Amino acid sequence: MKKTVIDSSAILALLNKEKGAELVEKKLEGAIISSVNFSEVLVVGARNGVDYEELSQLLKNIFSNIISFDQKQARIAASLDKITSKHGLSFGDRACLALAKQENCPALTADKAWKKLDVGVVIEVVR
Repeated sequence: MKKTVIDSSAILALLNKEKGAELVEKKLEGAIISSVNFSEVLVVGARNGVDYEELSQLLKNIFSNIISFDQKQARIAASLDKITSKHGLSFGDRACLALAKQENCPALTADKAWKKLDVGVVIEVVR
């Protein structure tokens, strides 16, 4: 089972059955997410009228490995700011990349801007 870090945009593509959802679904076995991305998806869901508790439970059922954002990831994410900010990446995006870098595994996203990055992480874009 190959580990993959899943970004918020890919999680939302999966939940909303958007283009690329099938690829995200194929990567779920062994998938991990950052607690920052977990929070981001909850915020987007709440803004769209989705019940917070139901969405939280659904995410916990899909992703058994929700990794807490720690000091090491914080330093990695901060070190990525200069490279990623010019491509419009958010803190949540950097948190995903930091976890992928820490775990030495690919990051899966629906954000095409990530294709332009060279941050020492294999990046897979679902659409």
